[in-house]
Amino acid sequence: MQTLNRRNFLKSTALAGAGFVAAPLAGLALEQQANTAKKLILAHTNDVHSRLEPFPMDGSRNAGMGGVARRASMIDQLRKEHGNSFLLVDAGDIFQGTPYFNLYKGEPEIKAMTKMGYDAATIGNHDFDGGLENLATQLMHASFPIVVANYDFSSTPMEGKTIPYHIIKKGDLKIGITGVGIELKGLVPESLYLKTKYLSPIEQVNVQAAYLKKKGCDLIVCLSHLGDRYNDNKVSDEILAKETEWVDVIIGGHTHRFFEQPRTYKNKKGYDVIVNQAGWGGIQLGILELQSSTAKDATLIGSKSLQISEKNAN
Repeated sequence: MQTLNRRNFLKSTALAGAGFVAAPLAGLALEQQANTAKKLILAHTNDVHSRLEPFPMDGSRNAGMGGVARRASMIDQLRKEHGNSFLLVDAGDIFQGTPYFNLYKGEPEIKAMTKMGYDAATIGNHDFDGGLENLATQLMHASFPIVVANYDFSSTPMEGKTIPYHIIKKGDLKIGITGVGIELKGLVPESLYLKTKYLSPIEQVNVQAAYLKKKGCDLIVCLSHLGDRYNDNKVSDEILAKETEWVDVIIGGHTHRFFEQPRTYKNKKGYDVIVNQAGWGGIQLGILELQSSTAKDATLIGSKSLQISEKNAN
């Protein structure tokens, strides 16, 4: 792959220029309603792994897919269509996977997300690959909050660089966002996460979600890098969903699953929790159309996984 210097790379993404080319988004058939005040279009990515350019045209399964410029075009059109009812989040593993991370340590990835207007993101295990000091440095380029409730970064370079929850208004909806990461021990070298303490994701999510509900949030979203499900009792999105009380939606990552449609679980109060994941490598943009129906849960109106490809970006 031809090496680009940092300045030329940022120009080549077309993110810093005078706007994006609108994508047609063929096949996106989300229900249009006259009253959008209580509707939310939740767009999400996960496990992009430094895939800033499309996959090479090498005949492989993902050839020509992905790329931040194409994703930006798609996001720009969705934002134009849905205005302040549009929310954009990421479930971690922003870093690692292409030479861009090896060369620039995550700076262009975070800058690209800032240009695309992400509203929040959480941390994946590979985001520690450059060490805590590097992660803290790269997050200086983020205009969006990093939300994670179950990593205690006290006495590390990441102290004060994350928040356990975030509240944002979209239209007439008040949305609470929290996040959780996977256990690092045995997965990430201790030299990279230092004194970071791992806390129970179930306990922390329930604490944050209860607080967000008391603050009057209409919808509560959890950004999770736990993985969707396992064959043992390892904490997963499936287990988390069943053990929560107030979470409406879990946006997952880590296991690189391309969900054909969202999964729905019953929480401890018997209400629906919607779980979705959008694969990896920036190949898809997950879309959930939600409506706040009662004070107890949310209604899933529709969903779509948008393929990020040349066909959908022209």
